[in-house]
Amino acid sequence: MATRKIIPKISDKKHHADVLNRLPTCWEAWPEDQASVNDSDALNLFIKRSGKNSFAWPKKPVVFISDAHADADAFEASLLAAGAIKRHGSHPCEYVLTKFGKSAEIMVGGDCLDKGPSNLALLRSLAHLYRLKADVTLLAGNHDLRLLMGLLSLERDNDVGSQHFFVRMGKKVVPLFKEVFDQYLASSQWQKGVPSEDECRRVLFPDEDWFESFPFYAAGFLTAEGIDREISKMETKTQKFERHCAAAGLTLQQVYAASMVCRSLFLKRSGEFSWFFRKMCLVKQRGSFLFLHAGLDDRMAMLLAKRGIRYANRAFNKNLRGQNLFNFYYSPLANTFRTKYRDADLPLTKRGTKATIRAGIYVLVQGHVNQCAGQRITLKKGLVHIEADITLDANSRKREGLTGSGAGATLIDKKRGVVGISCDYPRAKVFKPNHNGQLLGAQ
Repeated sequence: MATRKIIPKISDKKHHADVLNRLPTCWEAWPEDQASVNDSDALNLFIKRSGKNSFAWPKKPVVFISDAHADADAFEASLLAAGAIKRHGSHPCEYVLTKFGKSAEIMVGGDCLDKGPSNLALLRSLAHLYRLKADVTLLAGNHDLRLLMGLLSLERDNDVGSQHFFVRMGKKVVPLFKEVFDQYLASSQWQKGVPSEDECRRVLFPDEDWFESFPFYAAGFLTAEGIDREISKMETKTQKFERHCAAAGLTLQQVYAASMVCRSLFLKRSGEFSWFFRKMCLVKQRGSFLFLHAGLDDRMAMLLAKRGIRYANRAFNKNLRGQNLFNFYYSPLANTFRTKYRDADLPLTKRGTKATIRAGIYVLVQGHVNQCAGQRITLKKGLVHIEADITLDANSRKREGLTGSGAGATLIDKKRGVVGISCDYPRAKVFKPNHNGQLLGAQ
């Protein structure tokens, strides 16, 4: 396959030098290896649908960065890799938008939080983008919404449907509580007004009857597989959550105190991060592309076909402010940021695929499913997906055996096509069909 220089150019190699030096400096037509395409039909169907008169590219370039998972360095390195920012200092948030960055829409694909190492630094970096007047779209991720559900559940201790939401966050949220405790509480008299260790355990954990009551409560909302999976997951998390907190140097009293600070930071209008959930939306359509965190099911596909994107986002925001956390978190709305198309998830069938196409959506661009060799084009239930979670954060990279820090982005616009940039793939992958229905650059 022919290769060419990548567009846009990678800017400012002085900073994040190790990461930027591992990024591709040339591109090739989207390869058909297993790391890049799960099924040859996926690429062929993408080519076929992109040739239709009804197919439309976004009106302005889209830079899609997903699943940064509290790694501020990886997030900023990805903005650099996309050519959206340039540095004017060596510290986080010391950057400005490039000409390209000012002209593009920066689509943050969800899962900004959890895992670490820098939840608060990433949020502040994202806030800096807003201060720069960047065109930013923030999509809901399951890890982001799990924090919201966990914090809200602390005032609903008798609700069978939601009393497990705090512990359900699991070990991946513990680094956030550790950061908050160290930055806001460690040098204060944090114990004042905090309940005893036993009382904190009662408030934070589901009660003894929950495991018997939940299957009856959830019947009709979740599939049988979904209920079994939820019970099994909670048995494990309930047993291990306190242990994970202790490993991070936190007692349950300290976790409770940190969670109260998080409620102030995220839920109060005056909180430093109160903008985070207010600015969040569920889905965005740009041309024939639907951007979201995870995927669709039949009911969401039908809703988009009948009511449209604006209605879905309004329903999402209304549910965020609602009182019934269970109905929201296990609904088709939330399935959009949770599904992995497992048997336990709400299903997508051919009917849903047809509804999606009726809505003018030919391609889904998602995060949620991490890849270790750059972006991948997949076919799910006859619907083309671009899997753009390229394993950015340090903890996931260590677990996957990937070396160095993560960086990369997915660029989508009419001029360049779909460009997948990743430090874990030697060339930028480019999907841009020519007039003959072949990928540009292919021989």
